[in-house]
Amino acid sequence: MISVSFVWAVAGIIISYLLGSIPMGLILTRMMGKGDLRQVGSGNIGATNVMRVGGLRMAAATWLLDMAKAIAAVAIGYAIGDVAFAAWCGFAAIVGHCYPIWLRFRGGKGISSMFGVLLALNPLVFVICGIEWLVVALSSGYSSLGAVVAFCLMPVFGFVIGAQVGWPLLAIALLCLWRHRENIRRLVTGAESKIEWKWKK
Repeated sequence: MISVSFVWAVAGIIISYLLGSIPMGLILTRMMGKGDLRQVGSGNIGATNVMRVGGLRMAAATWLLDMAKAIAAVAIGYAIGDVAFAAWCGFAAIVGHCYPIWLRFRGGKGISSMFGVLLALNPLVFVICGIEWLVVALSSGYSSLGAVVAFCLMPVFGFVIGAQVGWPLLAIALLCLWRHRENIRRLVTGAESKIEWKWKK
């Protein structure tokens, strides 16, 4: 007989995935009359591509909304289980963000949702990784470089906190690195595009 706790755990993971699957950038740009985000720039539904078509304010709104859905997923995890389960719910939300069922599994790259998970799990790690990302992105002009460094740092801090957090953060880091594989290749070859910091368009 399946236990009630198992049913709740499965439900928590599924709901977290579905929350993560909500394409905030695509919805926001369509609402603001900017067209289909998948047809412009990099074709990605994340905040960086939103900035190309809608400016910094719209990108910031997308970033916050993508963080919010990950925070909600972690909160669901805490409501059902312990910190380890909350972290895995955060991972499920990022899987949803990267592979949304609503968009035929073609989604974003996970960085904004990753920061939402970090904020919900450990604000100190969120601040450290956030400062690192800002410093690297602003100094180099490459958002992806700041993200890659953050992905590498995140599981290290996770295992310092404890293995129960370290393993899901490692899974998140590996997923996000995989989603950034083309960015990494372009960084190595010098073909990566730099950020265009524009307040509005």
